[in-house]
Amino acid sequence: MAAATLERWIDKRQMGGRYAFLRREAVEESGLSAEAVKKALQRMTARGRIAKAKDYFYVIVPLEYAAAGAPPASWFVNDLMAAMALPYYVGLLTAAAQHGASHHAPQEFQVVTDRFVRPIVVGRAKIRFFASQYVTDAAAANVKTPTGTMRVSTPETTVVDLVRFSKAAGQLDNVATVVAELSSLLDPKKLLTAVKLVGDIPNAQRLGYVLEHVHARKAAGPLREWIGGQSPNCVPLRAGHRSQDGSEDRRWNVTVDRPLEVET
Repeated sequence: MAAATLERWIDKRQMGGRYAFLRREAVEESGLSAEAVKKALQRMTARGRIAKAKDYFYVIVPLEYAAAGAPPASWFVNDLMAAMALPYYVGLLTAAAQHGASHHAPQEFQVVTDRFVRPIVVGRAKIRFFASQYVTDAAAANVKTPTGTMRVSTPETTVVDLVRFSKAAGQLDNVATVVAELSSLLDPKKLLTAVKLVGDIPNAQRLGYVLEHVHARKAAGPLREWIGGQSPNCVPLRAGHRSQDGSEDRRWNVTVDRPLEVET
């Protein structure tokens, strides 16, 4: 009886276009006891009607996503981050894909927040989190989704993060490929603002080299002028490599151990 009552509540919620809910909402709005809701949620999770993201947060699974075990993360990420009380934006390769970059579609849904958060798996969807102290000030915009909106980093914030978190973006060669796809969207002034916010000179040098390598010289111009005023040290193009290896690019003060390989 409790399961049928809660399922009617879930059906009504889904018909209203809402695909996520908190456990306490299920208790408060269904009229059932906390224990009855707990058992009903367990039964519905077991048969795939809902998916558990956190002990207190559930995702409704529409029939067309039953095989995947959950709808796409974009359907519920805004509700999830609100439930976790964390600032966020969808970033890196996931944001790049939102902006039209088609190479190397991400195998995970990448989210930037202000602290360490363990990955969350909901059905086949894996949400991976990256910590940045600049998340609340970084440029991002609300993007429409089938269930509402989600906050997505701008192209400028995205390319800055791709270099900062290059390992998670498939290393610098893949980053360069994605930056090339986004280069026409980059506003030079907004890009410089995004770089200044982070204040990471070595990665700014790497980004400048990448931009010039993919012929995005307009976007690279103000960045190069600003970096020149910071008296930068020479850094390896690929983080973690020794700066003595390779040849020095004096325009960006980076040591290139091997040329970037950009897919076209």
